[in-house]
Amino acid sequence: MSEINVNDFKINEKDTGSTGFQVAVLTKRIAHLTQHLASNKHDHASRRGLLMMVAKRRKLLDYAKRTDNALYKSLLTRLGLRH
Repeated sequence: MSEINVNDFKINEKDTGSTGFQVAVLTKRIAHLTQHLASNKHDHASRRGLLMMVAKRRKLLDYAKRTDNALYKSLLTRLGLRH
């Protein structure tokens, strides 16, 4: 996956809370933690954090699907989720 620019998902300059932005930030953090855990297999605290982030992203994507299906589909394609 190529580097994600989270600023592309902002609605305006001060946006930090929109669904798209939050999903993009979580996706970037998940990718970073996944690389970390590949070389640090016994880091169980980070693994728990990763699982919590994945669950939070899933909830946000479910919310986007319920409220704005176009945003949901856009997020999946732009972030490279659901291959």
